[in-house]
Amino acid sequence: MAKNGQIAVIGAGLMGHGIALTMARSGRNVALTDPAPEARNSVLQRISESLELMGFKPPEISKTLEKIEIFDQIGEAVTNADVVFEAAPEKLDLKKSIFAEVEEYAPQTCILASNTSVIPITRIMSDLRLRGRAVGTHWWNPPHLIPLVEVVKTSWSDAAVADQMMALLSDAGKTPVMVEKDVPGFIGNRLQHALWREAISLVENGICDAESVDTVIKASFGRRLAVLGPLENADLVGTDLTLDIHENVLFDLESRKGPSPYLEKLVQDGRLGMKSGEGFRTWTKQEADSVRKRVGQHLRRLDGILSD
Repeated sequence: MAKNGQIAVIGAGLMGHGIALTMARSGRNVALTDPAPEARNSVLQRISESLELMGFKPPEISKTLEKIEIFDQIGEAVTNADVVFEAAPEKLDLKKSIFAEVEEYAPQTCILASNTSVIPITRIMSDLRLRGRAVGTHWWNPPHLIPLVEVVKTSWSDAAVADQMMALLSDAGKTPVMVEKDVPGFIGNRLQHALWREAISLVENGICDAESVDTVIKASFGRRLAVLGPLENADLVGTDLTLDIHENVLFDLESRKGPSPYLEKLVQDGRLGMKSGEGFRTWTKQEADSVRKRVGQHLRRLDGILSD
């Protein structure tokens, strides 16, 4: 896709502002819209602040912001778009209504992409007239710092459209992967929540406390996950050893199909994590702010290491 191609981003919140920032940084012209006036009015300032936190200087920030134009209406934003990224809240009916409006105004050659982490792309795109041009793009939060984007095919997706999306994301400095089947959670969240299910089970069954779970992950295999994936690791130690381990441990891992009753009770009791001061662990405001700061600094440091 040519560098002068037009990108439309629908939604100027946390995800939308990061997607717009990423596309503008790659040299694309971005048309950004949001139904909320306060979001439209503040988004350029938020993008500027994100760029500043990433270490960019005023001339570089200005160059990126010049690539972004704010529109009041979806129709105005998508009229000349080559690609549309929808980044609305995780509500199926809302996303479906947005794409109905997009299809009314966008060119028929425009690629349509929904950013979602939980809703099947097939359900979002089922009412489109031209379903072959639609894919999912699951960006990870914060989208301007996390390299991965999962490109999700539906049974209707044109393979060439998915390949074009992969190329666009690669050119924008992302690390895209192709999800060949539209399954709940795609790849990343299936892996992440399989781990979380077992982590919760360990606490629920009195094997250890929550702090111990987090310490074990951060102080052992978590340290190598960024450079050694689980299947690389299996090949490294040998598939025979991996099989031996599985024969002796998998039978005892948590395998319930639904959510943990322990987790359900936390939510029922209002123990909602850092935002309420207590979840699996107790948190002061200072402790919660420290964690958020530590994560942000870590991601920015990695981004600096990986960038040219």
